[in-house]
Parts: sequence; C-alpha cells; structure tokens
Amino acid sequence: MVPTGHAQITRQALGELVSARALQTILIANLRQDNLRGQVGHDEYHFDNNAFEKANTYLDEQCQLSLDALRDGQVSSAWSAFGRLTHAAQDFYAHSNYVTMWLARHTDSTPPASTEIDPVISDLINSPDLRSGKTYYPQEALYFVPGFRKLALAILPDDSHAHMNYDSPKTNPHYEYAFVAAVKRTQLEFEKLKSLLSIDSLTLFVDMGTQHAA
Repeated sequence: MVPTGHAQITRQALGELVSARALQTILIANLRQDNLRGQVGHDEYHFDNNAFEKANTYLDEQCQLSLDALRDGQVSSAWSAFGRLTHAAQDFYAHSNYVTMWLARHTDSTPPASTEIDPVISDLINSPDLRSGKTYYPQEALYFVPGFRKLALAILPDDSHAHMNYDSPKTNPHYEYAFVAAVKRTQLEFEKLKSLLSIDSLTLFVDMGTQHAA
C-alpha cells in the first residue's frame, strides 16, 4: 500500500483513540517499513510472497514488544512496535486476495458497500486459496517506474504483486474495500492490545489527558 494510504488508514483508525504524539510515533514506524531495508528480504512486513505464517508471527512479536516496552515504561518503543504491527496488518488486505475472495461471495447480488467488509472472516483467512502477490525482481521494479507500468504488467505473471495489489485507487478499482478492511483491522489490533494491558499501561499507551514522558 502506498504511504498516503497507510497514513490515512492509521489516522482514521486511531486518531480518536490515542494522543497526537502517540499517533505521530505510530505513523513514523508504520511508514518506515516501506523504506529500502524493509522492502528487501522482509516478506513478513508486508504479507508478500505467501508468507502468511511468518507475517502472523511477526504481528504477535510486535504486540509482545509493545507489552514489554510498556511494562518497562518505554512508551515510545511501545508506540513504534505497534506502528510496525499496523503496517503489516494493513498490507494483508492490499497484498493478498482476501478482498477478491470476499467480493466473490457477492457475485449474485449488487456489490455490497465497502463498509460491509469483515476483515477477519476465519474461513477466508485460513482458506487454502488465500494467496499474496509474489515479487518478481528485478522485473517488478518496473511497475513502480512512471511510464513503465503497462510494460511491467505485460511481462509479469498473474500471481505477481503488480497484478494482485490493492495498493491505491489507481492500481485496483476495489481499493476502497482494502482500505476499509485495513481500518477495521487496525482498530481490532488496538482492541487486542488494549485487552492485554493494565489500566495504568493503557493510560500510558493512549497518552490522553495526562502527559507522560516518552
């Protein structure tokens, strides 16, 4: 998903749940996952190359890092870990065929509103048909070069990231479904973390009302 998409999703999901400075730190960590170091050799950051087990383990690890950091009073580290978690969770919907499979269930009726998508339907998440886009470098790089997208799509296979992604409205007409699913999933991940926190740790994490040292 493009950086503007990640930023909009994160703000919409968390903007009223955490303080402005917490949100800013979460956003920075989220967006850093798309730097060059994060793009090479880290399928778990983006749910690429069918790395579902590895990516789900990564989500659990980042959640635990948030919990550990809060227990030690390191709130900025907790925010950063949660930011990395949200990036991966959001990319699940942009880089896999989850949305495609969800929409396929509604072919006999008017397409449902994007607001109706459920981001955690168990039989879809665990379906043997679940796939995520493969990155065929160096050819895949052409997809991101202005003027070369059509060429990249012509030479890359159907299971490539270039063909499968829901990264922006320009790359997929059903992008809004991935966007809404990612917003809902981000909120669910917040609720999951919240359920694991003591009242004092939650107060520290959300950083609302009382100023805490970051």
